[in-house]
Amino acid sequence: MTAPAAPQAGDPVEADPASAEAVPVHRAGTGPVSGAPAPRVELRRAADRFVTRADWLTSWHCFSYHPHYDPANTHFGLLLAGNDDTLAPGAGFDLHEHREIEAVTWVLAGALRHEDSAGNAAVLGPGTVQRMTAGRGVWHAERNASDAEPVRYVQIWLTPGEPGLAPSYQRADVSGLLAAGGLVPVASGAADVPAPVRLNQSAATLHAARLRPGAAAALPAAPFVHAYLAAGSSTALPAGGRPRAAGGRLELSAGDSLRITGGPVELTAGPAGAELLVWEMHRGL
Repeated sequence: MTAPAAPQAGDPVEADPASAEAVPVHRAGTGPVSGAPAPRVELRRAADRFVTRADWLTSWHCFSYHPHYDPANTHFGLLLAGNDDTLAPGAGFDLHEHREIEAVTWVLAGALRHEDSAGNAAVLGPGTVQRMTAGRGVWHAERNASDAEPVRYVQIWLTPGEPGLAPSYQRADVSGLLAAGGLVPVASGAADVPAPVRLNQSAATLHAARLRPGAAAALPAAPFVHAYLAAGSSTALPAGGRPRAAGGRLELSAGDSLRITGGPVELTAGPAGAELLVWEMHRGL
């Protein structure tokens, strides 16, 4: 695959180290009341991610990306990259090429302009999910559509179901679906999962949620689940579990993520609510 153009020579760029802590949701003696084994949960704190800084870009990386490399953090499940980007007004990435990835984009604030060599062009706002299949190769550009306000968006790369696909594109406004408040499948390649946007990867589904304060959502049970808290705060517990002490749960803040294997987890939104992006994956690389 070909990565997006890195910040240009001469731009000030700062690289921060990444680290992580692997944390069981329940410590000894605080497991779910059902007696089922607690899921394995790896907590990645927002401040511990790699970060790229330039005068026009701040990009937080969930995985190794460009010069930031950690051999223990190159992927999770089918996910290859997960970047939380903020572009300055009018700034962005000029035309660059991708191959053999599914790139899924979710705007959190502002307006993002997309253009590609297949003739697709759109301005994306909050509540819109976009999928670009790079396949055999596609060129695209993404820029802040505003000259006055920054744009913040999350872009995730995952492996397609097969190599050599023709480039393709799809987007959908899912604001109405999110209004119900629970987890909603917004992009999926699974035949039995209805979703507005289809992925060329049958083992992956992206769920999104905007939870009201105090609302709970049970994350899907799958071999690999990646939950990214894009905004707000939340508490994580195994689904059906009951902590005996405050130490038996995880408190998450914006930018934190969970990598879950081995069982379901329930998230409860904090006082300001929570915006979540949750990947359900039924196999890895």
